[in-house]
Amino acid sequence: MDELRTKAKELFEKGEIDIFIGYEEGTRNPRPLFANNADETQKLVFNDMCTGNLAVYLTRKDLVKGKRVGISASYYALKSIAQLFVENQLKEESLKVFGLSSDRKIQALNSLEEIKQYLKDTPPPPKLKDDELIKQIDEMSSAERWAFWSDELSKCFKCYACRAACPMCYCTKCIVEVNRPQWIQPWASTLGNMEWQINRVMHMAGRCSDCGSCGTACPIGIPIHLLTHKMSETVKVNFGDSSEKGNVLSTFKPEDKESFIL
Repeated sequence: MDELRTKAKELFEKGEIDIFIGYEEGTRNPRPLFANNADETQKLVFNDMCTGNLAVYLTRKDLVKGKRVGISASYYALKSIAQLFVENQLKEESLKVFGLSSDRKIQALNSLEEIKQYLKDTPPPPKLKDDELIKQIDEMSSAERWAFWSDELSKCFKCYACRAACPMCYCTKCIVEVNRPQWIQPWASTLGNMEWQINRVMHMAGRCSDCGSCGTACPIGIPIHLLTHKMSETVKVNFGDSSEKGNVLSTFKPEDKESFIL
């Protein structure tokens, strides 16, 4: 990863960035690194083990407000970055993005258009375990799926790690923190947990990058990322691919399907 370290160091030395967000070696897997100077870039690593979605830090005002940022981004982080650009949360002139090319070399992505082209040309990383579980859930009856998710969500104690790990959860005040009126029960209960996840998934409709960070962050292993995955599939089938003009919650067309209405 000498190439990435060199490029990041050069950005600091030229005064083009104030912080570089990347990965460093962790105990078992690579972990986030926030390099604040050229010397710290020598800790950077970037390989196929670097799967965490670092785009989540790009809307952290306590970390990046007013700063020029460099970032090494995995495939799914790039999808999130593209969506954050669409939602006017990022500025091209304040961000330097690096991805891994198909031959595993460092590739600078200097604009939203270059990121989009990269995503168009690059197949998503395989998720064999998720695919197997999705297949099992799809084969369940409605009653069996209800029992499955009731059991899984009964374990949730509302730590909101899923929210903290999601790049698209950048609201200054989340719906779970609103108490006038109280939309979501603040205590943990099966139905209250379902309310929270339904709201979370609904707000991800047409925006989710399918990175799976929400499920990875869950301390008790609830596969909540599969909820957003299925939502993404349903949105694509019923409304097509996401548009730069807005997501499915913020746009309307007279010809939109209404078959989902019971």
